[in-house]
Amino acid sequence: MDVTPLRMTSAGTARYLTNLLAQLEPEHAVRRVAFGGTGRASVLARELVWYPHVLGHVRGVDVLHCPTYYAPTTPRVPLVVTVHDLAVWRQPEAFGAWTRRFVPLAVPRMLRRAARVIAVSEFTKRELVELLGLPEERIAVVPNAVEELFSPEGEAADGEYVLAVGTLEPRKNLPRVAEAARRAGRELRVVGAEGWGDVELAGARRVGRVTDVELARLLRGARCVVYASLYEGFGLPVLEAMACGTPVVTSRGGATEEVAGGAAVLVDPLDSDAIAAGIEEAIARRDELRARGLARAAQFSWEESARRTVEVYGEAASVGSTELAKERRRRLGRRRERGKGA
Repeated sequence: MDVTPLRMTSAGTARYLTNLLAQLEPEHAVRRVAFGGTGRASVLARELVWYPHVLGHVRGVDVLHCPTYYAPTTPRVPLVVTVHDLAVWRQPEAFGAWTRRFVPLAVPRMLRRAARVIAVSEFTKRELVELLGLPEERIAVVPNAVEELFSPEGEAADGEYVLAVGTLEPRKNLPRVAEAARRAGRELRVVGAEGWGDVELAGARRVGRVTDVELARLLRGARCVVYASLYEGFGLPVLEAMACGTPVVTSRGGATEEVAGGAAVLVDPLDSDAIAAGIEEAIARRDELRARGLARAAQFSWEESARRTVEVYGEAASVGSTELAKERRRRLGRRRERGKGA
C-alpha cells in the first residue's frame, strides 16, 4: 500500500487510507511504502520520479494499491488505483499551473496500467469513462464511510450556527456559502485547513483545522451543515453530518447528491439565494432530515468498504498477472526484433 498521502494531508484521502488500513491490517499482510514530505522539491521528485519510475519496481506482493490516482507507469505487480475525483479536468482553474499541466498528461497513462480502478462513487466512475475513456468493466465502485465517533450520541457545541466543512480552496464554494448564510441571517462557522486561491469569507467565523472529536461536536451542534461544493468525487462531510443526525444542504447534480441519497436538501451551488433558501428549509425540516440522514449514513461502513476492496484485489491479482505476462512477452519480442535489425 502506498501510504504517501499520510505524509501530505489529514483530509479526505488520508481519512480513506487510515480507515482502510485499520480494517485491512488485522486480517491481511500489508506492506506500507511511502516517499517524501510536503516541500516543493519533494513533491516534484514524488510526481516525476517516485511514482512513474521507482514505485513500479516493488516486488514480492500480490497487489500494489495506490490510494490516489498517482501510480507507476510500469508496474511489476498487479496494480489497483483509487480515484477520488477528476476535479482537475472539470475545474482546472481551481488548481495551480503545475497541477493543471502535469495531471492530465501523466495520470491517464498511470490509470491505463492499472488492472483495476476503484472509484469512490458511481459519479466518479462515470467521470472516468467519459473523461478518460476507461473501460467500465475495469472500474469497481467502493464508497467511503464514516468512523464510529461520528454519531448523534455525544457532546454538541453550543450556539445557533450553520456549519461548513472544507479546505479553503475555490471549488469548495465557501464565499457563496458565507453570502447565503448572511442572507439567511445565520451565523456561519467554517471548519477546514488553509488552502489556496485567496478565498475570502466575509462575516464567517473561521474555526480552522480541528480534531475528529471536535468536528463531531461541531456537527452535532449545528442547525444544519452546508456543503455546496462546485465539484466532488464523494463528499465525506455530507455523510459525517448525517451520521451525527444533522440536516444537510448540498449541491444538486453531482456526487454529493448521490451520497445524500434523498436525505438532504439539494441546491444550485452557483446561486447564493438558493443556498440561503436551502438553509432555511433544512432547519425547518430538521426532525425529518435527521431521521433520513441517520438511516442513509447507516448504509455505509468501513468494514464493508474494506471487504469490497479485498475482492477488487483478488480480481486484480488474477487479471493483472495475465496482463503483466503478456506485456513481458511483448517487451521481449520488441527487444528481439531490435536485435535482428542490428
